[in-house]
Amino acid sequence: MPEITAIFWVIKLFTTAMGEATSDYSVHAINPVLAVVAGFLAFVVALAIQLRTDRYVPWRYWLAVVMVAVFGTMAADVLHVRFSVPYADSAALYGAVLAIVLVAWYLTERTLSIHSITTLRRELFYWATVSATFAVGTAAGDMTATTLHFGYLASAFLFLGLIALAAFGYFVAHLNEVATFWFAYILTRPLGASVADWLGFPHQVGGEGVGHGVVALVTSAVIVLLVTGVSIRSRRADDSVPLATAPPLGFRQHAASHPVSHVQPLGQLESN
Repeated sequence: MPEITAIFWVIKLFTTAMGEATSDYSVHAINPVLAVVAGFLAFVVALAIQLRTDRYVPWRYWLAVVMVAVFGTMAADVLHVRFSVPYADSAALYGAVLAIVLVAWYLTERTLSIHSITTLRRELFYWATVSATFAVGTAAGDMTATTLHFGYLASAFLFLGLIALAAFGYFVAHLNEVATFWFAYILTRPLGASVADWLGFPHQVGGEGVGHGVVALVTSAVIVLLVTGVSIRSRRADDSVPLATAPPLGFRQHAASHPVSHVQPLGQLESN
C-alpha cells in the first residue's frame, strides 16, 4: 500500500473525477451494456495485475484504483439508469454493502489499517472495501446534486467541507486515525465526481459544458504525470536503501518491523 501523504489524496481525487467522466462518456458514446462489460473486464484485469505483485508498485496500484473508479461509477449508475432505483436507495444499498465488508474485514483480521495489509486475504478485503466506497460515493454524490437539488458545484463544496471536518478530527481533535482515514477516503469519491459532473455537464443542468470526454482525457493525463513522478521518486528511494537494510520482498519498511501475525486493534494506525 502507498504511504498516506498529500500526493496520495491528490491522485485519489483525480481518479474519482476521471472515473466519473469516463463512465458518463462511455455509456453515451457506445452501447451502455458493452460499456459496463468493458469496464468490468478492465477492472478484473487491473486488479489481477495488482494482486500479482508482492510490493507497492505505483503504476499497478493506481491502475487498479482507476479501473475501480470507472466500474464503481457504472455499477452505481446502472441501478438508477436501467432499473430506475432512486439514488437515495442505491446509496443506502451500497452503504450497507460497505458496512458489511468493513465488519467482515475487522472480525476476520481485527484491524482495518491499510498499513497492516501484508497478506493476500487482507488485500482482497481492502479492494472489496475500495470498490464499495466508489459505488456508495457515486450514488451519494448524484443524490445530493439531483435528488436534493444541491447542484454539482454545491455538492462538491459540501463534500469538501466534510473532508475538512475529518482532517480537523485527525490533526486537531486526534480522533480515531483509521476511522478518519476511511471517512475521508469515502468522501473523496462524491467530491471528485461532483467536480467532474460540474465541468462535464451542459449549462442547462448546472454544468460548465466542457464535456465528459474532455474531462476524462485531462484527468487521465494528470494522473499519468503524477503517478510517473511518484514512480520515479519511489525508484530513487529504493536505490538509495543499502541492500543490508532493505526490507524483505513484498513488505514496506513499516511492515518489516511488524510481523504478519501482529494484530492491531481498531483505531491504531501503524506508523509508516
